[in-house]
Amino acid sequence: MAEEDDTRIRILQSLRGKICEGKNLGPCSGPNRQRDLCTFCTISLDQEEVFRTKVFDKSLSPFYGEDFYFEIPRPFQCLSFYVFAKGVFQRDLPVGKVSIRKEELCKFSGKEHWFGLQPVDPNSEVQGKVHLEMRLNELIIENGSMCQQLLVRIIECQGLPLISGQNCDPYATVSLVGPARFDQKKTKVKKKTSDPQFEETFYFEVTRPNSYTKKSHFQVEEEDIEKLEIKVDLWNNGNLAQDVFLGETRVSVKILRNDHIHRAWYLLQPKGNGKSKTDDLGSLRLNVTYTEDNVLPSACYTPLCTLLLKSPDIKPISASAAHILGDICRERYEAVLPVVRLLLHHSRLVSFVSAIAALELENTQEANTIFRGNSLATRCIDDMMKIVGRSYLTVTLKPVLDEICESNKTCEIDPIKLKEGDNVEVNKENLQGYVQKVFSSITQSSSSCPPLMCDVFRSLRQLASKRFPDDPHVQYSAVSSFVFLRFFAVAVLSPHTFQLRPHHPDLEVSRTLTLISKTIQTLGSWGSLSKNKLSSFKESYMYDFFKSFQEDKCIGKVKKFLDEISSNISKESSGVEDSVVLKEGEVQKRAQGRKRIGKNFKKRWLRVTNRELSYHKHRGKEALCIMPVKNIQAVEKLDESAFNRKNMFQVLHSEKPLYVQAGNCVEASEWVEVLSQVSRCNPDRLGTFHPSAYLAGAWLCCRSLSDSQPGCKPCTPTLLANLQLDIDCDRETERIFSLFTSSYSKLQKMEDACASIAVYQGPLREQDDYSLFTIQDSKETFHTVRQISHILKELQREHDTRSGTAQYGSQESDSWEDILTSLGGSVWPETVIPANGSMPPASVLHWSPRVTQSGLALRTMPEDQEPTPPRSRSAPASPSTTCDWTDGPIAKCHLNLVRSSHWFRRGEPWLSFIL
Repeated sequence: MAEEDDTRIRILQSLRGKICEGKNLGPCSGPNRQRDLCTFCTISLDQEEVFRTKVFDKSLSPFYGEDFYFEIPRPFQCLSFYVFAKGVFQRDLPVGKVSIRKEELCKFSGKEHWFGLQPVDPNSEVQGKVHLEMRLNELIIENGSMCQQLLVRIIECQGLPLISGQNCDPYATVSLVGPARFDQKKTKVKKKTSDPQFEETFYFEVTRPNSYTKKSHFQVEEEDIEKLEIKVDLWNNGNLAQDVFLGETRVSVKILRNDHIHRAWYLLQPKGNGKSKTDDLGSLRLNVTYTEDNVLPSACYTPLCTLLLKSPDIKPISASAAHILGDICRERYEAVLPVVRLLLHHSRLVSFVSAIAALELENTQEANTIFRGNSLATRCIDDMMKIVGRSYLTVTLKPVLDEICESNKTCEIDPIKLKEGDNVEVNKENLQGYVQKVFSSITQSSSSCPPLMCDVFRSLRQLASKRFPDDPHVQYSAVSSFVFLRFFAVAVLSPHTFQLRPHHPDLEVSRTLTLISKTIQTLGSWGSLSKNKLSSFKESYMYDFFKSFQEDKCIGKVKKFLDEISSNISKESSGVEDSVVLKEGEVQKRAQGRKRIGKNFKKRWLRVTNRELSYHKHRGKEALCIMPVKNIQAVEKLDESAFNRKNMFQVLHSEKPLYVQAGNCVEASEWVEVLSQVSRCNPDRLGTFHPSAYLAGAWLCCRSLSDSQPGCKPCTPTLLANLQLDIDCDRETERIFSLFTSSYSKLQKMEDACASIAVYQGPLREQDDYSLFTIQDSKETFHTVRQISHILKELQREHDTRSGTAQYGSQESDSWEDILTSLGGSVWPETVIPANGSMPPASVLHWSPRVTQSGLALRTMPEDQEPTPPRSRSAPASPSTTCDWTDGPIAKCHLNLVRSSHWFRRGEPWLSFIL
């Protein structure tokens, strides 16, 4: 078992982005084009909803502004964004959708795009895959003549969609389709499952006995093969209702060879490719970034991780690996987060931040511009505060922000924006009350400030005083520029991005938060005390409003707060840990078994804090049950077969297990992760568990009759990490490896720059390519760059060695036909490729298709070597695709999508074709 774990690759997927706005949304049905709609958006992985915005009031062009981020815990085919309208009877009516195949997501990564809405057609709402086995047999029939027989075995399906929220009753039809024939056969119906096991075989006659010739004795007659295909349709049995289409797949018979078994998984496709003419339904502006990390075993990352952890000790700091990564990455924010998380986990962040902050201060000429830019130092501190300060924000700001967002008091003080009937004096009182509450919550929260943030602030204060010894206030402005301007003010302005609120606030509340944020930012900013803070306001109405605060009193509170979070004096602690809500939401919970009758599932509001797990009848109601987290012995996923329900998990404690069903796969994964982390250090944690339930006097998994029988499966191990710093170091190091690899050309330019500087000692010119690099010590930087390059090559070799474990058409990987279908074409592998113009077996080469970041590539390999296409794939960067032949002087391939043959010679330019 250990050996398997040492060689496996973890495929970790995540999705982040923003649903920005809709434009000219069309009617969901009927001629109501001009009627404004109350709309909301959802995000679905295949057909499973995993995210939903709030409902926006009547508008044909609503601004949603909803950010999203989640880990993707399972394989998926398609990411879809749906727009729904609230009907008269609160029935959700689909307006349209945007569907993006997984292979195409990288084309839209990191940038906003407008997508036209497509209709929500039942025939296009498909997901899942089917496992098929096909074979052509040559038979001798009664009169002694030969006949070709096609064998099609449908083995199983996985991931079929739920029908009306429940498991479906699927069956399959298997058809042999040609210009003049349509032979169809049907499987049995499988009840209540989205992963049916069919194991049924069907036979079709392909070549008629009277068409037998000597030619067809050795191969299937080509005119039949060219026009025949196997069509498999999946349906949900509707009993008295109409059957529901679940998806189809088509396989050309021409890929089969006599007596060779062809077995593969095929993704289900929409009926008729899902294409139909539609009216203009409007468009949706989206920002989507999909990330897939292929994480190797920990030992592979030791050299790179060690080099990065040495960064704080490298002199000068600009020659360190972490600083070089920030220098060469096109988007600095992508490089900063994994470095911060890695150094944070290994307790090396404070020393690194101190070093890069000192480097920035060397180039700062005036005290009033300290830490104002978007530098590597400021980005690192920003991300550090977001990671370690999340609970701090929750304790400090969430109660008052909940009050502001839910009370709906009008706070507009701009005379131009006042509505009819508004009283500006009343609005000013409302705003002043909110500002006082937020300001007091912040300045009285020093005891809750995380120690690591205090350590960073202390270091910044000392560095600033050392750099500007004649300015007595710079030590405070160095700290306030982060804790007020970049932390609290930003959280007040956008509480949903810090998980302080579930959704983006509406326009009126957003305006209130903007006014509060601007005031808090000014109250907390610590420039020179001789400057009048009122001059920082450009608007006259903000000038008048700010005068209502007693500035001297506020300055005293800010100074005291900054002293407490950045001085060498240790803060007094009450010894009582604040209760922080880690996750809460609506779930389906199975009754605990206190009554013999009515053990059903009921909606409950589940809530977990760092102290206890509780469930309530509704949100805000008294708890029906409270379980201290110290009593949790294990948290594990529950087999779907236990209750015929997906996304279930179990909380094991001293009494009977608590069975819970989450709303979707993302929520289920998050619940398991949070509960596992909060209980990871409990002394009574179990080593084994039952993956299924105890029903009808027996465990369904191991058939043991005793309900106290120890588990039959080992519990999932949990990492002993800080609960608030749930960091996967291997994943972060893999992300850093990917960033270095994608910026390798700049890394080589930096190496060349170091060599040039060592020879030429004159000043750098702005037009030089390397003038943008920070090179203080060319020799030390050159040494680090060479180390990075060597490590990158070794890691790439590890990826190449281990990535060939998944064969196309296996359960882990899509079939080759499915990949090419998703890219818009259809290419079938032809085998015979003579290397020297003749056909001896020893010189036959096979070609193996693979998908790379630059497109579709074909490569040759010896006959005795099995193809091992890489597991990690991404969609082509452009519509063109390249064929690359790496072996043999001459190679031949058939490109069916262009119906022609092409010859390639080694050393000649690649020949590209358009899909």
